[in-house]
Amino acid sequence: MDGGSGAGAKLEWRVEGMDCPTCVGKIERAVGRLPGVSELSVSIASERLSLRLDPGSTTPEEVERAAAAVGHPARRLAPPPPSAELLEWRVEGMDCPTCVAKIETAVARLPGVSDVSVNMAAERLRLRLAPDGATPEEVERAAAAVGHAARRIEPAAHAASGGQEHGHDGDDPSDAGRSWWATGKARLVWLLSGLVGGAWAAAHLVPAASYWLYLAATLAALVPFGRRALALARAGSPFSIETLMVTAALGAAVIGAAEEAALVVLLFAVGELLEGIAAGRARAGIRALVALMPRTALRRHVDGTTEEVPAERLAVGDLVLVRPGDRVPADGVVMEGQSALDESPVTGESVPVTRGPGDPVVAGSVNAEGALVLRVTAAGEGSTLARIARLVEEATATRGRTQRFIERFSAWWTPGAMAVSALVVLVPPLLFGGDWWTWIYRGLALLLVACPCALVISVPAAMASGLSAGARRGLLVKGGAALEAIGHARTVAFDKTGTLTAGRPRVTDVLTAEGVAEAELLRLAAAVEAGSSHPLARAVLAEAAARGIALPPARAAAAIPGKAVAASVKGRRIGVGSPAWAAEGGAALPPALDAARARLEAEGKTVAVVTADRAALGLLALRDEPRTDAAEAVAALQRLGVGAVMLTGDNPRTGAAIGGALGLEVKAGLLPADKLREIAALKERGPVVMVGDGINDAPALAAATAGVAMGGGTEVALEAADAALLRERVSGVAELVQLSRATLTNVKQNVAVAVGLKLVFLVTTVTGVTGLWPAILADTGATVLVTLNALRLLAWRPGR
Repeated sequence: MDGGSGAGAKLEWRVEGMDCPTCVGKIERAVGRLPGVSELSVSIASERLSLRLDPGSTTPEEVERAAAAVGHPARRLAPPPPSAELLEWRVEGMDCPTCVAKIETAVARLPGVSDVSVNMAAERLRLRLAPDGATPEEVERAAAAVGHAARRIEPAAHAASGGQEHGHDGDDPSDAGRSWWATGKARLVWLLSGLVGGAWAAAHLVPAASYWLYLAATLAALVPFGRRALALARAGSPFSIETLMVTAALGAAVIGAAEEAALVVLLFAVGELLEGIAAGRARAGIRALVALMPRTALRRHVDGTTEEVPAERLAVGDLVLVRPGDRVPADGVVMEGQSALDESPVTGESVPVTRGPGDPVVAGSVNAEGALVLRVTAAGEGSTLARIARLVEEATATRGRTQRFIERFSAWWTPGAMAVSALVVLVPPLLFGGDWWTWIYRGLALLLVACPCALVISVPAAMASGLSAGARRGLLVKGGAALEAIGHARTVAFDKTGTLTAGRPRVTDVLTAEGVAEAELLRLAAAVEAGSSHPLARAVLAEAAARGIALPPARAAAAIPGKAVAASVKGRRIGVGSPAWAAEGGAALPPALDAARARLEAEGKTVAVVTADRAALGLLALRDEPRTDAAEAVAALQRLGVGAVMLTGDNPRTGAAIGGALGLEVKAGLLPADKLREIAALKERGPVVMVGDGINDAPALAAATAGVAMGGGTEVALEAADAALLRERVSGVAELVQLSRATLTNVKQNVAVAVGLKLVFLVTTVTGVTGLWPAILADTGATVLVTLNALRLLAWRPGR
């Protein structure tokens, strides 16, 4: 595509180094000032810059220079042809980001390939193929050439499994479902162990031939790794870890250290096996989510009979029978029956919740008691569980600032290590008269020390474990960048309605005139409100139901919009309305009730007067009360050193009453634009997390350093922000901060172990204290230690 690419062409770039909204602002300002630029959009999560360019105005190269000038190199993405097909494969044997880079490099070189995406945690390769480009078989051969068998996922099968297939790690598709000791990597370890063990035994029987026996074992063991190193070099990755290992082993064999060379190859294979096992454990979080979806469902027909069908064949509107002990096969609404459902597998809520007619249920929940009949509202990939699994998959592919730095650093590490190794080999003998064989040996050992496996995997392993641990506890975070930002937050800004409060008013006070019982007042008020769908009416009815009050019939109901509702109950005209309406109708409040009215209104409550034939019977006070855990959540944030503020569009009186009860600062009477200004002001003091309901707070959620949506798995809550609290508990915000900090601490520990061991063995190798096999053992050990440390996060639990 040339400069303009046609009138108003839509162009796209991949932008490096974005890790906060400030970066987005820099790029938007730099590029937005260029002439002819429109529809400018910058996304941190996808690392994308897209815009339209008017013909004859700015060129794509000028856009790239503008982005680079503010510190963010941009690489132009060629748009896929209109007929390019989106295809997907399951890729075996990926256990670190280096594997991802190998596959991306190999596949992206094929003709007609675009939009390449490789997700290690989900074991997925996605790309677009042009009709006149490479074939799917060529993609599979390119992946196999760099050591990773790829198996095509057909769209139907993908949908049926909720975007996942079940299987185990390995080097070929036949490993699916096998135990780790039967996989391709394990078979290679057993073969190499046999070769090296056989050489050792033979060398003891024929000592004079020991060198040749070990050399034969080394060369045989190097065949699979050498082929992979050559394939990687041809595919554009000449400085691979395999290249380092093969070079070191061959060099050792040449200088007479064949025994150590054979051991190096064996330890390298063992290290790869251990990495694969650890990576499989880290993927268990995503697989566990998918395993919650039942394979079959009992679909009920109009005549009441049931038929067992595959769960993926359910459609919106179907009726489904869920028996006690069954898992709910799709999102739905209860039509018949009442039961307690265990939603902990999906939301992390440990206490079973009672569901009856009209209540929503989510796929994956376990029916604990009675039979239920549900009407399906979302099935297959549209269900809550499938969306959560898909978002966790995408989250593990989203890289945070620390991970991007480590990946950029490691890209220079390997060629740099080879250069340093060459200097170690050449400089001492040439300049200081050192022994050539001694320094060649040390240089080769240095190559093995320089393997960057542990460093490269240190960040993504911790991030993947942290994201999985959060998802299992109802804390859904959309990637490493968001997880990092939440842990660095200085302030958390809360919306009020639906976030700090439940979003549903309830009766808080019942005050009666002399001689009137509370139950009678509620009975009459609820009878009048029985036909209304107003939120306040539902609150009155709910309070009467909670007290077990039977309602008398009401006749001649009439509503006075914005003021009151009235009806005839047992021959008396009963009204429920505002104090102003009651006063206008001559129902004056006694002094004690009038004083109580003023006090209740000062507390931010809505007061309704109940009258009978124009005489005041009493008051009902209603308010959208704070969630039960809101005060403790604010206190928990303060203990973590994070400030809290409430941003609400409600009136200052109500806002102050709620904020005072919770112990946090209040900014009330705010329009959406006002909330944006408040967020900008808070960000001047440090990173800000905005918590809202994901609907009317969308602008503020996007403007904050990280946005967190409250919501029990609704599509808006899952899609609108950087994180979502599936349990709808305010305490989840403090838990998110704890999870983020625990993950960041784990990352620092991993980097310290990876770099620390490298530095120690760098010194001991150059000084001759350690040789080849301790070097590869140190590399393998560091990788295993880093991965095991990351896996500790899977057992993370929030502190109190």
